[in-house]
Order: sequence, then structure tokens, then C-alpha cells
Amino acid sequence: MDERDVYKAKEAMQSAMKKGPMRVAVIIGAILLFLLILRPWVQIGAGERGIVLNFGAVQKDALGEGLHFRVPIMQDIVPMDVKVQKSLTNAAASSSDLQEVSSEVALNYHIVPDKANIVYQSIGIQFKERIIDPAVQEVVKAVTAKYSAEELITKRPAVSEAMRANLAERLLAHNIAVDAFSIVGFSFSKIFMEAIESKQTAEQLALKAKRDLDRIKIEAEQKITAARAEAESLRLQRANISTDLIELRKIEANLKAIDKWNGILPQVTGGGAVPFIGVGETQKSSIKR
Repeated sequence: MDERDVYKAKEAMQSAMKKGPMRVAVIIGAILLFLLILRPWVQIGAGERGIVLNFGAVQKDALGEGLHFRVPIMQDIVPMDVKVQKSLTNAAASSSDLQEVSSEVALNYHIVPDKANIVYQSIGIQFKERIIDPAVQEVVKAVTAKYSAEELITKRPAVSEAMRANLAERLLAHNIAVDAFSIVGFSFSKIFMEAIESKQTAEQLALKAKRDLDRIKIEAEQKITAARAEAESLRLQRANISTDLIELRKIEANLKAIDKWNGILPQVTGGGAVPFIGVGETQKSSIKR
């Protein structure tokens, strides 16, 4: 082997050594790209469950929160939200007295976590449109028909509780739990609202008239009581008047007359009247006593 052949072999070895790391890097890059495309792992977020599908078949166990590995191509993982969710539904119904009632209800619910795979298998992810909204409509109509329009207002807590209990029973059969239920508002026809307003006005006027009547009765009773007290006072005064008191009052009157008399008797008396004699003696006898 001449020097030329040795030189070519040396260059070939150097070239092979340079290409070796490049090939390794290319192989590693291809593997990473393959893994990124196939994604043999899945992350389940907080408040979610992972529904495992083997070639489209729902498996018995759902994946919990965290990072999980799956078999590429064979397995698909569908995340299902099991957190508390809110639903607003408008429902039209009729009361027991045939009044049209429009209701807006708010519902808080969640998928039972251990049954998330069954919900996905039997209902899918459109459970609100398929199950919840129709159930709310039916429950509102059924409960509203048991109450009059006025009772729907005055007995609102009882109406709300009846709807909640009925709806919870219906949805639990589909593995959906009810957390809270509330009636946002009732609305009635314009004619009914005007009738309610007129009734309230009449009740207020009747209450005012009753209060005025009670006030008049109290004032009359006060006057009667005062008159009775005054009459009782006069009766007691009359009961205390005796014969001796009358004589005493007469003597006092005569004494006052003597004090005012100037000592001159009248010259002529009419009608055979006797002159005022004996008063002084009476006074003297009274003084001696």
C-alpha cells in the first residue's frame, strides 16, 4: 500500500467519525418527533376525569387528575369536566288557576366523578342540552301547576324546594348531582299584575279604614269612661248631703244676711208677711252653743 492509499483511508475514517454523531442526533430527533406526533401521554386537569377509549370502546375505569401514559393509536383519552357547573333555563308554565307563568331558574350541578365514563357512554358531552334543560322544563311545569299564581309568590321557598327535590331525583338517575337550585324570577301576564296591584291597594285602604274605626272606638270608650267617672262623683256628692248639712247651710246663709242688714225693719210688709224677727236670737243661740 502506497502513501496515497494510506491517505485515502485516513480521510475515510475521519469522515465516518464526523458522520457518526450526526446520525445519532438524527435518530434521536426522529424518535422525539415520532413521540410528539403519537403523544403516548395525557394530562388530566383539576376537576376532570379522563375517559379511556380502546379503539372507541369506553373502559370501566376513568383516569384521575395528573399525568398518565396511553397506548398510541389504540387508546384515546377524552377529558370530562366534573366540577360544579351553572345552568340558566327559561321555562313557561301555567298555574293551577290557569295563569301563564314564565320562570327563569338557575341550577348548579356536577357529574358524579366515579360515573363520568357512564355519562359519556350513555349521554356524551352534550348532557346539558339532552338531559338537564328538558328535565328543568318538565319539573317547572309539573310543580307550577300545583300552585295558584298568588301562591307562587307568597310560597316561593316551598315552590323552589319542591322543584329542587324533584329535579335532583330525575337527574341523579343519569348520574348528575344537583348542588343548588333557585328561582331567579317569576313573570306573569299584564292583566294579572294589574289585578294584584288593585288587590293590594284595596287591602291597604281596608286596613286604613279599620285603623280609623279602632281609633274612633277607643276615643268613644274614653269619653264614656270619663262621663261615668263624673256621674259617680256627683252621685257620691249627693249621697253625702244630710239634713244637718242642709240646716247648717241655712244658718250660714242667715248669718251672711245679718252681716249685710243695716238694722232697719221694713215699714210695710206685703201679703201679711212677718218682719224678719228671731234671726238675732238664732245667732245668739248658735254662739252660746
